Amino acid sequence: MSDLDVMNLFIIAGGTLAIPILAFLASFLLWPSALIKVYYWYWRRTLGLQVRYADCGGYRFCYSYRGKPGLRPSILMLHGFSAHKDMWLTVVKYLPKHLHIVCVDMPGHEGTTRTNTEDYSIQGQVTRIHQFVETIRLNRKQFHLVGTSMGGNVAGVYAACYPSEICSMTLICPDGQHPCETKFDNHLQDLEHSNYTLNIPLIPTTPEEMEDMFRLCSHVRFKIPQQILQGLVDVRQPHNTFYQEVFMEIVGENSRYALQDHLHLITAPLQVIWGRQDQVVDVSGATVIAEMLPGCRVDLLENCGHSVVMERPCRTAKLILEFIILQQNARSGTKKSS
Repeated sequence: MSDLDVMNLFIIAGGTLAIPILAFLASFLLWPSALIKVYYWYWRRTLGLQVRYADCGGYRFCYSYRGKPGLRPSILMLHGFSAHKDMWLTVVKYLPKHLHIVCVDMPGHEGTTRTNTEDYSIQGQVTRIHQFVETIRLNRKQFHLVGTSMGGNVAGVYAACYPSEICSMTLICPDGQHPCETKFDNHLQDLEHSNYTLNIPLIPTTPEEMEDMFRLCSHVRFKIPQQILQGLVDVRQPHNTFYQEVFMEIVGENSRYALQDHLHLITAPLQVIWGRQDQVVDVSGATVIAEMLPGCRVDLLENCGHSVVMERPCRTAKLILEFIILQQNARSGTKKSS
């Protein structure tokens, strides 16, 4: 092989390597939102999660799942306000692969149907989630329900309305209680009369506001590049009007205290996980739940804010799994003794 051939070989090899590198840099600098979507796709693939759709009466649910129903209960995970099913990836990473896990996009969020006439109140979302559960036949056997923030409110009301379907549940920093008021909640009355003219901290419109939202939700300080912050804003921007609508629904009179109003109807064993430094929903809510349901287990995480799933994913997964096994063993012991 001549020197010229060797040189050409290096040029071709270098060009082949340069194309994906340049594509990555272009995506990072010019289309960070595309890079974020690729990131989620990659992690779903890596963790063995598959995306599926469930259709029911013209309404479509988007969800991801891993594993099949087995000896352990299936786990249904409900995300928080303005998030999506992929927010659970950090926790799923630390859960055993044989567990049957289902992460659904909440009504109107991400890939689940959004309509102008939809009821996005907590009770309205509970009705839709029950429709989803029946559509995929998840309730053929009792399952473990997990919900965080808004999803925790929905999960609690769901367990109160459909007690026979739930074997146990985990609420992570759930909203929907009377005393859980923070500086953030002081604006609620103004917001209800503002026609959305005031800024809502959980609906950022600029990279700076996105960074402020992370500071509000997380006690741990994550260093996020400006391009990624811009990408996150770009991904969310088309949905902000919808997020405003949902926000006003869940802080409205019918939903604001939905969880507390239904706590006395919850019969399933309950676990509460809360970040002690939560600035969005005050940690005192854990005490309220424990007082109303004395048998519940409370795990308070130090140096952790509202975004427990992002800040303490390994610890969260371990606590959920321990609780599921504990409840399953307790049921087995009860059956043997009887």
